[in-house]
Amino acid sequence: MFVERTLARAIDKVSATFPVILLTGPRQVGKTTLLEHCTHNTMRYVSLDQLAAQESAKLEPELFIQRYAPPVIIDEIQYAPSLFSSIKIAVDRLRKPGLFWLTGSQRFHLMHHVSESLAGRVGLLNLLGLSLKEQMNQASALTPFLPTKDFLHNAEKHSLPISMMDLYYKIWRGSFPAIALNPKVEQDVFYDSYLQTYIQRDILDLTHVGNSAAFLKFVRATAARTAQLLNVAELARDVGIDAKTAKAWLSILETSGLIYLLPPYHNNLTKRLVKTPKLYFLDTGLCCHLTRWTSAEALEAGAMSGAILETFIFSEILKSYWHNAKIGSFYFYRDKDQKEIDLLIEQDGILYPVEFKKTSHPDRHSIQHFSVLDKLNLPIGPGAVLCFVKEYMPLSEKVNAIPIYYL
Repeated sequence: MFVERTLARAIDKVSATFPVILLTGPRQVGKTTLLEHCTHNTMRYVSLDQLAAQESAKLEPELFIQRYAPPVIIDEIQYAPSLFSSIKIAVDRLRKPGLFWLTGSQRFHLMHHVSESLAGRVGLLNLLGLSLKEQMNQASALTPFLPTKDFLHNAEKHSLPISMMDLYYKIWRGSFPAIALNPKVEQDVFYDSYLQTYIQRDILDLTHVGNSAAFLKFVRATAARTAQLLNVAELARDVGIDAKTAKAWLSILETSGLIYLLPPYHNNLTKRLVKTPKLYFLDTGLCCHLTRWTSAEALEAGAMSGAILETFIFSEILKSYWHNAKIGSFYFYRDKDQKEIDLLIEQDGILYPVEFKKTSHPDRHSIQHFSVLDKLNLPIGPGAVLCFVKEYMPLSEKVNAIPIYYL
């Protein structure tokens, strides 16, 4: 079952400009399906997951490019980084847009080669699992979230309401297309297989992680800390590894698209802001599997209910930007007086404060910390509390309560 993806619009535009597209994202989020759909099966396709193709690309990259002449989709390019030099030669010779569409599920092994060989020749795009809008067949309605009047009016017209428990079911199930779109897929079997494939192919084969059992324990410990301030020393201690190894493993999770480290906002005008990032585990279904929540009902009533909801909301905001080929500038605010704002979006020099709440009746108490931004001496735009209200409503002159389903 194919679901329209928001990023398809950007792929056509970027391909008309650049000779190379590199689409990165975790395994199983639909990178290949999306590219094949965008080409209407007019481009050749080769996957470096196949050992024969991988060996050919590694040993004879120039011959490989002759055999799979552009325009071509090359899947899982991280397995043969030696191809980048040959792709550059072909690009410089042909001088046309849309020659090579590449996918990769390990940015860690790609970006050095990209910056070295393809600088100025490649359009970089990121894909995560299905957004809520994509799951509800509203891909074209997914726009970058910003709590402005324009966004609110557009979202009010083009969003389908969803109940709290239906939303928690989607959160618990996760956003990988294979499981999000097919309720018959057994959840534990899917995620156990996913972890085994991820650890074997992307971790043991491509990195220097020698202990797969310890790494899986580390992934579980990371999932249990979603929506919390990152504490590397605590993570390392719980898994039984040193801090240096924990930092290296966090980098692997980040560059393979499983986690996002949200930086704290910092300004030279104030010295009392924390400098530790906040950790988000980007797919809530995988996070729930790793932390052993057996149903949406148990999750909604459980100790991680708020943290998982916060994780979901942040990942949806991230998708609203990445799936529109935009990066976005995201931060959180926390000072040493424990005053915190869940998210700050910075655009054109303006800060937009956002809170995430598991409530259907927000009040002014929800935005009590927004006033701390005044001391930053920066323009402050409209703010938001994303929660379970049925329609958007004002909480103050500049802050609205916004339904989560608007994302």
